[in-house]
Amino acid sequence: MAYEQFAFIYDKLMEDVPYDQWVTLVGKIKEQYFLNEESFSILDVACGTGELSVRFAKKGWDVTGVDLSEDMLAIANEKAFEAQIPIPFFQQNMAELQGFERQDCIVIFLDSINYLQSEQEVIQTFSSVYDQLKEGGIFLFDVHSAYKINEVFASSTFTLVEDEVSYIWNSFKGEYKNSIEHELTFFVLDEDTDQYERIDELHKQRTYPIEQFQAWLQEIGFSIVSLYGDEPFLPVSDTSERLYFVCKK
Repeated sequence: MAYEQFAFIYDKLMEDVPYDQWVTLVGKIKEQYFLNEESFSILDVACGTGELSVRFAKKGWDVTGVDLSEDMLAIANEKAFEAQIPIPFFQQNMAELQGFERQDCIVIFLDSINYLQSEQEVIQTFSSVYDQLKEGGIFLFDVHSAYKINEVFASSTFTLVEDEVSYIWNSFKGEYKNSIEHELTFFVLDEDTDQYERIDELHKQRTYPIEQFQAWLQEIGFSIVSLYGDEPFLPVSDTSERLYFVCKK
């Protein structure tokens, strides 16, 4: 996954992401499990450009952000600085989290786990999260469902045409079962030259049946306390496109 150029147009493309609904969900979890705590620590893994991290910090929570991309983290640091909120950001692989104090809550949003290309990476990520949580801590993450990978994305084309950013997004079935490859071509306006720059990206995503995620989580030691499908966090159905797992250590 090459985010080096993509980071700078990421926020434009993510304008429809339900960040505020995710903050509300985490807030409900805090009230349910940590109501009597004086502080609430949260590790925002795969934090990207820090959009959620800043929102979390504005709630008064003790936030730390982690991402693999140096460019994403540079933008995240700028956002925190502009908001005058001190948020530490670290460049780490989600499968190799280390060096943090034990957290009350760890989140991995925006189908970031789907970018892991092997079963072992998913297991290592769940184990890494488990090790960084306090006893009784909560792990919350979302993934694309097999339905979305196979029925919504497969052999589909999506387009966007705007003055600043346009793209053509073609999706094809991937190498593995329940996997997809996204070929994206962006045209980004350079305001200095008033010309468009072309950027090509290849993104690979992979998912698994609900039962497989559940088995891995339980083998590591998590109990699954809630499972939702889509926003606003509905019961899971055969056509749920996004799945939300709420797990307790």
